[in-house]
Amino acid sequence: MTFASTSVPRHLLRGAVGFGSLIAAFALIPVVGPWSLLLLPVTFIAFRGCPTCWVIGLIETISRGKVQRECTDGVCKLTTAS
Repeated sequence: MTFASTSVPRHLLRGAVGFGSLIAAFALIPVVGPWSLLLLPVTFIAFRGCPTCWVIGLIETISRGKVQRECTDGVCKLTTAS
């Protein structure tokens, strides 16, 4: 689980920061010019790469401890944790 956070609220906060800085980076271009694009690194740090990585992390955070992968004879499947 490389993209999961320690809790769902913390992960959602990272998402709010990421999406907020992404929107602000482009919305502020008419006001401050290309300097607003300096917010993009904040976006990538908050998302730990990209919005898809953030969504994968959200799924991992929610399912942590509820689902586990079992592999036998080269065949893997997801089962509920017991």
